[in-house]
Amino acid sequence: MLNRIVLRRGARHEAEGPFWISFSDLMSALMVLFLVVMAVTLVSVTRDVGTAEQPKIQRSRDIRELMSRLRETTRAFPDVKVDESTYRIDLGDVVRFDRNRAELSLAGARLLRAYVPTLLDAQRSELGQRWIRRIVVEGFTDHDGTYLYNLGLSLERSRRVVCALYAPPLTGEQPLTDAQKRQIRDLFLVGGYAFNASRPSKEASRRVELKLEFWSADELRDGNGNGDGDGGSGGAADARAFGAC
Repeated sequence: MLNRIVLRRGARHEAEGPFWISFSDLMSALMVLFLVVMAVTLVSVTRDVGTAEQPKIQRSRDIRELMSRLRETTRAFPDVKVDESTYRIDLGDVVRFDRNRAELSLAGARLLRAYVPTLLDAQRSELGQRWIRRIVVEGFTDHDGTYLYNLGLSLERSRRVVCALYAPPLTGEQPLTDAQKRQIRDLFLVGGYAFNASRPSKEASRRVELKLEFWSADELRDGNGNGDGDGGSGGAADARAFGAC
């Protein structure tokens, strides 16, 4: 009398199965798409960063090459030492000063007039014109005396180095040309650093060093190698600021 009710569970499973399979495929596709987008974005960002850093990398390579060439040409002057990592040039024991004095010895003046043309040649090279901004003549003192006294003394020692380059040549010396003197005028700055960076002995501390400064990769320059800033620095003065030595 009673009708038997039969539940067909298999039919429900068959109806729902394709839906769940399609949803799973959709999620997988979305995950793959997300990974592809992330990979493309990462490659694009990496490429942009690499492009932005390339001028800085090239600058570092050029400066290393320039300093390496300068070190090789300096081998002709055994007393002069080029530090390729700090861009400093130690003129050696010949360019030292007596206590509380700023006068250069004749041997020191001779060395300067013989060696500085090597620096001027480096600046006139392709890499030098591209990157050398200026050469700072840095004077130092020992710890005797007050800070302000030694600051003035160190600056005077730097000034005397520039003056020695303009002095008349001694017997047997090759005189600097007018073009080289103009190059010194435009390129050299003098700086007084008192007893900063003193050496183990007082005699070694009473010295003058030359330091090369370079343009940064993002500084604009005109055809004469001049930058877009004022180029000033504390404790230094343009060589053109001095009158008679």
